[in-house]
Amino acid sequence: MSALLELDAVERYYGADDTTVRALDDVTLKIEAGEFVAIIGQSGSGKSTLMNIIGCLDRPTGGTYRVRGVDVAGLEPDALAAMRRDTFGFVFQRYNLLTNATALENVEIPAIYAGASLAERERRARELLAKLGLEGRMRHKPGELSGGQQQRVSIARALMNDAEVILADEPTGALDTASSEELLTLFEDLHAAGRTIILITHEQSVAARARRIIEIRDGKIVRDSGARESRERTLAYRKHVSEPALTTQISEAVKIAFRSLRANLFRTALTLLGVIIGVAAVVAMLAIGEGSQKQIVSSIQKMGSDLLFVRPGAPGTRMRGAAIATLTMEDAAAIAELDNVKAAAPSRQSRETLRANGIDYQTTIQGVTPDWLSARDWKMAQGAFFTSEDEMRRANVVVLGWTVAKNLFPDMGDLVGKFVFIGNAPFEIAGVLAPKGATAWGQDMDDVAVLPISTGMMRIFGQNYLSDITIAVKDTKKIEDTQNAAQALLLARHGTEDFQLRNTASLLQSVEETQGAFSLLLGSVAAISLLVGGIGVMNIMLVSVTERTREIGVRMATGARRSDIMVQFNTEALVVCGLGGVIGVLSGLAVSLVLSKGGMSIAITPEPAIIAFASALATGLVFGYMPARKAARLDPVAALASE
Repeated sequence: MSALLELDAVERYYGADDTTVRALDDVTLKIEAGEFVAIIGQSGSGKSTLMNIIGCLDRPTGGTYRVRGVDVAGLEPDALAAMRRDTFGFVFQRYNLLTNATALENVEIPAIYAGASLAERERRARELLAKLGLEGRMRHKPGELSGGQQQRVSIARALMNDAEVILADEPTGALDTASSEELLTLFEDLHAAGRTIILITHEQSVAARARRIIEIRDGKIVRDSGARESRERTLAYRKHVSEPALTTQISEAVKIAFRSLRANLFRTALTLLGVIIGVAAVVAMLAIGEGSQKQIVSSIQKMGSDLLFVRPGAPGTRMRGAAIATLTMEDAAAIAELDNVKAAAPSRQSRETLRANGIDYQTTIQGVTPDWLSARDWKMAQGAFFTSEDEMRRANVVVLGWTVAKNLFPDMGDLVGKFVFIGNAPFEIAGVLAPKGATAWGQDMDDVAVLPISTGMMRIFGQNYLSDITIAVKDTKKIEDTQNAAQALLLARHGTEDFQLRNTASLLQSVEETQGAFSLLLGSVAAISLLVGGIGVMNIMLVSVTERTREIGVRMATGARRSDIMVQFNTEALVVCGLGGVIGVLSGLAVSLVLSKGGMSIAITPEPAIIAFASALATGLVFGYMPARKAARLDPVAALASE
């Protein structure tokens, strides 16, 4: 049978040409199962480099290294990780325990990457710690343990997967004499139980406890006392473990993520704040956009689906109403004669000052026909609308909007029969319109005074052209035919298209398109906030990788594959963004409710919240990838040497 560990002419050097440093030079060595070997040498002799190659943390530059006959040079990084997980247990001089984890959690780490269940991991870790005299210290963190206790925790971690080989690198270097003696006795007991022990040291007294001593100097083996005994042992625990499932990887990564977040609460809060602001902005902005769109659509729909609107001016003209003299009363009368037209209500408007009770109030004066009330589906609060007879005899009567009435008559008693002055002419109040509120764009529809258009033309407006014509149709199924007929009629009368004719459906379509662009704009602004939050997440994860480089090295030494490290750091980014997403959604909904209470039109629907939360998770996935990739590609040796 081949040796457990076999090095044949192994070399390891760094640099090139004149700067080449030969850490190992033509090292040939065999170590059989069950040996207790001490590798001794001064600092810089190459003994730590030899340990790194034996433990599959590093690869030789030249020569061949075999573990149980398997040439490690042909193994991919994940296969090397599996080799470390199943074959080696590391005991380091500086213990290399995770400071934020308890003794029990530190010991469990290798079994996580071996796919052991939570219950099995905890049972095994408790058993090992109890055997090492740490039964009462399992829930303590490394900072609460003495140096000797921390080293025993690291030994328990090395034994967790029932590794064939225990590699101890200067394990007594940071211990006092009593603790060192206890540790060496423990190694002797482990060897007596059949473990293969490889002890790296520079102290002759420590090396003397081994059964075989190998001395290395300047990268070469200068003395080897030779193997005294070897034996195989049964690996009772390791045969029950396998590759970790993705669910195990993720659950452990989530637990580690929350542990890391708790360790840096202030930094975590700042990182979360960026994500929260971005998500809350998305939810609130889209709620505002959706609300304003629904309000505008509702206002148009209240006009009715049986209406056509004629405005003066050629298509694309931006001037409004009375500034363009292309529509006349004769146009309205001609349209009224068309088939399927129930009413054609002409309108003319201007701004005038009304006076009553010593109060002056400026408002919109609108001259209309009696058909206007039914065409606009407006109700009366007091009195009645003026009649065709009032229009025919150009009567000085007026119907006040609710806002105008409240301003001129604060007590709002029975106003029918009272008088207001428009200019210098007295007008009798025929009635008061029921309140309708504001339009979607904030215009107060009740801030208006309505009078017969014939009266307005004679006493107020001065010229006989119209601001608009509202057409009510009998059969809405024929509204397009009626629109085409009105279009043809006006073209024939005017000789040119100096008017604009639209129906409610086209207005709705235009509003939806405009509002869709507005919502997209709001969403884009909010998305930029989320992007900034994502950059913050990536930055904090890069800092985390730098701060936890040694932790990554420890995890790699205990069997973590690149995929394990990738999943861990990506999951941490997802946890940050997911937590920020939940708080951000709740914050966005709260802001929306506050704005709604303040009178703003808000539509709270599940879609924006789902989109925002999904975007937060996507942000975590995207911006967590680069830090995770950086962490996964770290060199184990360099990571373990990091301060």
